[in-house]
Amino acid sequence: MGDGQPLIPPSAVDFDLSGVAAGWNRTMSDLEAGMWRMEEAQPRLRSPIVAVDLLDESPDWERLVRAHEWASHIVPRIRMRAVEPVFGLGNPVWSVDPEFDLDYHLRRIRLPEPATFDHALRICRHLACEPFDKARPPWTAMLIEGLPDGRAVYVVKTHHSMTDGMGGIGLMTLLHSRRREPTPDKPDRLPAPPENLNTVTALGEEVATQLRRAPGRIRGLVGGAVRTAAAAVTDPLGTAGEVFGYANSVRRIVTPPPEEGSPLLRNRGMGRWFGVLEVGLPEFKVAARAAGGSLNDAYVAALLGGFARYQSALGQAPSPVPMGMPVNLRTASDPSGGNRFAAVRFVGPATESDPTTRIAKVRTIVLGLREEPAIDALDVAAPVLSRLPTWLLATWYLSQSTALDLQASNVAGVPVPVYLAGARIERMFPFGPAPGCAVMATLVSHAGVCCIGVNLDTAAVTQPKLFMNCLQDGLDEIIALGEPGETR
Repeated sequence: MGDGQPLIPPSAVDFDLSGVAAGWNRTMSDLEAGMWRMEEAQPRLRSPIVAVDLLDESPDWERLVRAHEWASHIVPRIRMRAVEPVFGLGNPVWSVDPEFDLDYHLRRIRLPEPATFDHALRICRHLACEPFDKARPPWTAMLIEGLPDGRAVYVVKTHHSMTDGMGGIGLMTLLHSRRREPTPDKPDRLPAPPENLNTVTALGEEVATQLRRAPGRIRGLVGGAVRTAAAAVTDPLGTAGEVFGYANSVRRIVTPPPEEGSPLLRNRGMGRWFGVLEVGLPEFKVAARAAGGSLNDAYVAALLGGFARYQSALGQAPSPVPMGMPVNLRTASDPSGGNRFAAVRFVGPATESDPTTRIAKVRTIVLGLREEPAIDALDVAAPVLSRLPTWLLATWYLSQSTALDLQASNVAGVPVPVYLAGARIERMFPFGPAPGCAVMATLVSHAGVCCIGVNLDTAAVTQPKLFMNCLQDGLDEIIALGEPGETR
């Protein structure tokens, strides 16, 4: 959520790659373990993160293979599978796959002519819907050739337990270069040695990890308790107010939005449909500023305008949209892997027909959510939730996510032209997971263009092409606010 700092590919600048994978946890966090396990009980909770690059030409295949091999040396997690401790006693442990096979993870196909980008998107969608082989590292990449004018598509799918959207962009930049020609003398290192971790030894590692973490957690708990007790003595009313305020913040964060959403979007299923939108980044920023909002405010307002148009097109009066939004908690010092985000939910003002007013309402809501003391409530509660039976946790989470018609994410991308094994990346479309919600929309800025990937649940959105046209109209409405002579 919000306008993050753009990323410069490390291969494009003087950069010490030796620290790229430093700080990655050996075991999954409680939140990541939940995402990894819940989909076994509820397949609708599968959580792949998919990135689709449109290339100006087909890249050199051997060079692309070497680039992936090199990246797996720099980031050992690329070679790691998740090993469950025996009897599920603890969180999964990341371990170097003793049978790592790059040919399994990196694939190549050619579409029959005449093929279009939409045909390639269908392949990407099918790839996204396939469950991961959990005995292997949870990622897959594919080069799709045969598009008009020699263009190609590169798609990569990773499991959300490996990294979040921002971390995924950071990982992908390892494959990017600022020029078509190969980069000579790149720093390299030997690949991580294979490991033969089994469920019993994984339990041992998990226990050892918890023992290492225990002193710090205890110090934190004791220190917090001491500070709270001292504050209660010196300022009892202030302390009570803080505790009460935090409790109210937790209630606001965890309580589902009061609106039920549109009856048109009530059904949920396993079907997925990928659509794309794009708009110039400068034009989008100008329109947002003209309405007194940020790019993220304008983006959400455009999506809500599209929802209202879709409802109207199908003969229903527009209704407010219950929605969720991830909030990026990642800092510059955080490792690129893992997950560092919080989740907030609110009612999107889709019934507001005036786009300027809609942006203002979105801005007020979002700024208020950013200031919530309990914004990290899900992360705080994860240790407790992770101890629940998987089927119970999955059922609870699905009941929460199906209450949302929209999830919207905005991730900072790469601001400069980049290349993949000699091919220039013209567009980079992101597709976030849609675990239970009707629509997941994700925006990534790439070289001056806002690329929006829309992941639809086809049981909810029964007319996806009409829906995408409505989203385009909602986007056009916002862009018009920044045009000269536009009355606001």
